[in-house]
Amino acid sequence: SEDSGKYTCDNGNEQTTATLTVKAAPVIFVKALHNLELQEGGTAHLSCEVSKPDVPVEWKKGTSVIHSSQKCSIKQEGKVHTLVIHNLNRADT
Repeated sequence: SEDSGKYTCDNGNEQTTATLTVKAAPVIFVKALHNLELQEGGTAHLSCEVSKPDVPVEWKKGTSVIHSSQKCSIKQEGKVHTLVIHNLNRADT
C-alpha cells in the first residue's frame, strides 16, 4: 500500500499524471489449527500460519481472550503464531 500515490510522466513540455491505489490483500490462514488429545500434566502446542508476516492475532478459548501467563505462552515468529499451554488439566479442554 505504500506504493499508492500520484505518478507523473514528464517529457519536458507536457505531463501526464495517474493515481495508483493498491488495496491490501486479505490475511488468510495458510496453516490451520489441528485437534490435539494429550495427557494431564503435559504441554499443548497449538500453531497456525497466516499469509503475511507481523499480523497480530488473538488467541481465544471459547469467547475468552487468552493472554500470556505462567499457564499459557504466546509466540509469533514471522507468519507463524503459537500458543503453548503448560501443565494441562481437564479445565483446559
